[in-house]
Amino acid sequence: MQERSWVAFTAVALVELAVGDLVFDARAEGPADGELVILLHGFPQTSFSWRNQLDALAAAGYRAVAPDQRGYSPGARPADVGEYRVERLVGDVLGIADDLDVERFHLVGHDWGGAVAWQVAGRHPERLRTLTSLSTPHPAAFRQSIQDGEQRDKSSYMLFFRSPEAEPFFLDNDAAGLRALYTASGLADDAVEEYVRVLTQPGAMTGALNWYRAADLGLVEGLGPITMPTMYVWSTYDPALGREAAEATAAHVEGPYRFEILEGVSHWIAEEAPDALNTLLVEHLGAASTRL
Repeated sequence: MQERSWVAFTAVALVELAVGDLVFDARAEGPADGELVILLHGFPQTSFSWRNQLDALAAAGYRAVAPDQRGYSPGARPADVGEYRVERLVGDVLGIADDLDVERFHLVGHDWGGAVAWQVAGRHPERLRTLTSLSTPHPAAFRQSIQDGEQRDKSSYMLFFRSPEAEPFFLDNDAAGLRALYTASGLADDAVEEYVRVLTQPGAMTGALNWYRAADLGLVEGLGPITMPTMYVWSTYDPALGREAAEATAAHVEGPYRFEILEGVSHWIAEEAPDALNTLLVEHLGAASTRL
């Protein structure tokens, strides 16, 4: 573990986290003695997507850390598709906690970050205080829906994302395709510029797309029960992840479970509905702490 100065930040600090040969950039906020909360972003975003949650969690006394994940951090951008398989992504999360010298932590994930969070919870339950997934259902519910339900059509875009045509589509003409995705999503201008800045760096878009190319969608083999206090937040205007798998997720959680639906909110929950999410997060984490 490298030496760091952790204080009650009045602003987000930028830190580096070492996991093996990789170095992850991260945003961090909150007191050194607060319970650790790791927040995992999805595609095509960065740790900047958690800026409102970092503030709220720090104000509630937590030590909140949001890394730029594998492929997004310049120091953690391997070229080989196999380096983006789920065991590597899970290992990154555990390695980040280890580098911070923390055994048990709260884990929050959105989109791909949520998919990884479920895998950490089902394979290393002893490491988690709580689990929170935004948008992304339990992998068994996702797999069932993608096999014979509504998720098949909703996830059809993934085939294109796995193709070699995806990089030029997003990056050509000053990243016109990438910018169009953000514009259609209604994300704030400062977020768009930050995400474009990162994903137009050499190798970054390929790294981000390699998550899709390496994916074993709905991976459940070897996944144990979800036993820690768990909250799943789904939004009704999410075009990518449907109600069917969202409602089916409850059957795959054995521990205390909270399912929250945000009406009229799109896929980008943390940025579109920060106040509602922050309230839910602080309640969920606080309730779990009183059980311990």
